[in-house]
Amino acid sequence: MRPGRGLRITGWVLLPVGILLLVGAVLTGVYGYSAHKVASDSMSPTYTRGDTAYTEMVDAADVRRGDVVLYNLPERYPEVGAPIMQRVIGVGGDRVNSDGRRVFLNGEPLVESYLSGGDPVGDTTQVYDVKVPEGRLFLLGDNRGNSLDSRYFRDEGNGGTVPADAVLERTHDNEAVIYVIGLGAFLGIGAALTGFGCGLAGWLVGRRPKPVPAPSPRVPSPQG
Repeated sequence: MRPGRGLRITGWVLLPVGILLLVGAVLTGVYGYSAHKVASDSMSPTYTRGDTAYTEMVDAADVRRGDVVLYNLPERYPEVGAPIMQRVIGVGGDRVNSDGRRVFLNGEPLVESYLSGGDPVGDTTQVYDVKVPEGRLFLLGDNRGNSLDSRYFRDEGNGGTVPADAVLERTHDNEAVIYVIGLGAFLGIGAALTGFGCGLAGWLVGRRPKPVPAPSPRVPSPQG
């Protein structure tokens, strides 16, 4: 085998594998999953100020009742420079109403084990009856006494609902996904650097001058 060939082969294998791992991890992190620091207590106790919320990208069509979502609506919250986090209570076609004491979904009292203090209304003055238009969402915070949500924007029309396509991400509890993405990026960088180093070493070994064999000593011919 030519000098350095084994190192070069190792480099050819590891370098592209490392690059693929790194690119895959970056793309998955950018376009699939993320993490956010919670900046308010409107979703307490589910998420409190300073918590890390792990999220996944989601299409509008895949948003379901009960999902905690992050959405962008700058015309409603012009002073907030980050996505808003709230819980989906009703989707297109649902009827959401409150008598100031309880919240009802399609005529049935809504069971909400996640509420702050077990209080479903927070503000007893907010009595409403909203039929959620198709393609829109009725959203509330889990801390009903400290959440500026759909209840307070009903005068905008559409019952204070939010367009479903304003949703960017949905929270999930599997933080291991983020660690796996980070591990993939770390392994990708390691493999790429190792592959590059092996390839370079193999190239340098292959370019080393070959030793010139020393001439054999001349043996004097026997005199006759």
